[in-house]
Amino acid sequence: MLQRTEIQSAIPARLDALPWSRWHWRVVIALGVSWLLDGLEVTVVGSLGPVLQRPDTLALSATDIGWSGSAYVGGAVLGALFFGRLADRFGRRRLFILTLMVYLVGTLLTAFTFDFASFVLCRALTGFGIGGEYAAINSTIDELIPARVRGTVDLAINGTFWIGAALGAAMSIVLLDPDFIGPQAGWRIAFALGALLSVAILLVRRNVPESPRWLLIQGRHDEAEAVIARIEAEVRREHGTLPQPAGLLSIRLRPAASWGEIARLMLSRYRSRAALGFALMASQAFFYNAIFFTYALVLTRFYAIPESRVGYYIFPFALGNFLGPLVLGRWFDTAGRRVMIAGTYAASGLGLLVIGYAFSRGWLSANAQSAGWAALFFVASAAASSAYLTVSEIFPLEIRAISISLFYAIGTGVGGFLAPAFFGALIETGSRDALLTGYAVAAALMCAAALAAATLGVDAERKSLEAVAAPLSAR
Repeated sequence: MLQRTEIQSAIPARLDALPWSRWHWRVVIALGVSWLLDGLEVTVVGSLGPVLQRPDTLALSATDIGWSGSAYVGGAVLGALFFGRLADRFGRRRLFILTLMVYLVGTLLTAFTFDFASFVLCRALTGFGIGGEYAAINSTIDELIPARVRGTVDLAINGTFWIGAALGAAMSIVLLDPDFIGPQAGWRIAFALGALLSVAILLVRRNVPESPRWLLIQGRHDEAEAVIARIEAEVRREHGTLPQPAGLLSIRLRPAASWGEIARLMLSRYRSRAALGFALMASQAFFYNAIFFTYALVLTRFYAIPESRVGYYIFPFALGNFLGPLVLGRWFDTAGRRVMIAGTYAASGLGLLVIGYAFSRGWLSANAQSAGWAALFFVASAAASSAYLTVSEIFPLEIRAISISLFYAIGTGVGGFLAPAFFGALIETGSRDALLTGYAVAAALMCAAALAAATLGVDAERKSLEAVAAPLSAR
């Protein structure tokens, strides 16, 4: 029940003033693993793609595998929209528990699929849970992490996608080994192990509190105070006296934003920010899904790599993707968002053109191709991660989760849903030149997004969320 209609609070400033502590590490680990799960899912399907084409498994075609990737992305889009709205209405904590359970069920059922239709349906359900994770998780992390390191932490967390990718590759190598388990049962066990991992994560995640910022705008001031007091007490035991926060947030409680109000805000007050979010999300989604969902098919079709060895080629790719955000992340908080986002997007687009052309001419071996992708995605991974960072910090608290969902859904729907099927069809032709055309489209989109970042970018580095985008309820 709402106890006051007007509230003044230093809770946002108190969260931003906290020194980095073991408590922050626990939050990052408990919530950041959602990206690891996504990386695991995408890589497992990518690595298992050739195996799923065998007549003694699911007998899928390359186009079928492309469509299964699109089904996963489509499910993620719907999940983001559905759960994102609920996260703004009913809280972050409830939703990041529920979405993990949906993922658990989806990936477990995938292990028992028996044909293309059942496989696609279960991939869509798994994506539905992962899409919901993005909205609830990114909102919570940004609202709990101090402003001075928000960019560094967000990019590092997003990079854990590639720990999941490496884990998925390792699983495929072990489980597909005919001397161990073999492809007939190994692909099913791979999906079942993803469900087992999510059970462990669920147990850890139960201890993450609700966002005090969200509680505050709901009028639940006493609950918010209790949460921040517990956090400060734990951090104080580690660091002693805490820094004094600077600044009060004054809000007048208001009804939840309707879909109509959200649409009006996106088309008027936040029009340029909406255009920026769309450009960044759509381009990186097409770029990544174009290459990664079909990576195993390229290796087997154009380089004759045995399906049981595809996983080995994922490791350098995953390493470059993981190290990029980890190494470059701090520059997003120092050199600034605009410079780093525009620079990484432009470099990614141009790099893809160079490697794609070398591939089309037949100049690269499988090892050289993998090394090229690893170098390219060292930069591209930071670029893609910055898209999620951007849409999670440039919109008001009351519509933060649904904003993440909208731009993930629109961007991924345009860029990610089409890319796997499109590139699956290009690979089916067996033409390197056809595949180069697809790479050129992805490169052009990344360069266009770089221009959008340079002209429409928001200088959010080291600023509180409330300074970047004042709450709708702020007085």
